[in-house]
Amino acid sequence: MNKFSTDCRQCPRLASFLDEVRAAQPDYFAKPVPSFGEAGTPLLIVGLAPGMHGANRTGRPFTGDYAGDLLYSTLHKYGLATASEPLDANKQANPRLTLKGCRITNAVRCLPPQNKPEPGEIRQCNSYLAQELAALPNGAAVMALGIIAHEAVLRASGLKAKDFKFSHAARHALPNGSKLYDSYHCSRYNTQTKRLTEAMFHQVFESILEHHKLRS
Repeated sequence: MNKFSTDCRQCPRLASFLDEVRAAQPDYFAKPVPSFGEAGTPLLIVGLAPGMHGANRTGRPFTGDYAGDLLYSTLHKYGLATASEPLDANKQANPRLTLKGCRITNAVRCLPPQNKPEPGEIRQCNSYLAQELAALPNGAAVMALGIIAHEAVLRASGLKAKDFKFSHAARHALPNGSKLYDSYHCSRYNTQTKRLTEAMFHQVFESILEHHKLRS
């Protein structure tokens, strides 16, 4: 099993797209985005993929776009981040922001064209997610932001999607003793259409905190 590297080029379509983005935006990170936070913490948050002007620009998951604004403000509200603002004054990843008891990753580590990874790319990247899950302590919580992340977690766990139906605020007991929590993705589209409200998003975190000790 290959260890994650920002030099990964195992998906030709994504690798060539990142080459194009890097040429057009030389100040962008434009590489596979590493996870953020210490490995082996009791909460792993799994998103879909880096956004063009978010993580693909800054090199940190959910940093630089609206989804990250909602995610990090929520993490700060519940004591899981040291700051609520993911960007600093220069619009780069805030160096003062650290995570406490949680880690953030994506089902696909590279920016996909039109924000739509192909099924084969999701499968190719799944071994990296499997390594993230293997590092979790007993009784950990995994939060999936959206159905693609949900299904990627199941695939990385060797489980079938049909046995664990995705729905917002659902909680699934996994065979390894971890719990999988589902949420609609905190994207601008979902929040603008009210499919996901801030209160709904907070509800999932409150459920996680009720069942798991994430902070000392």
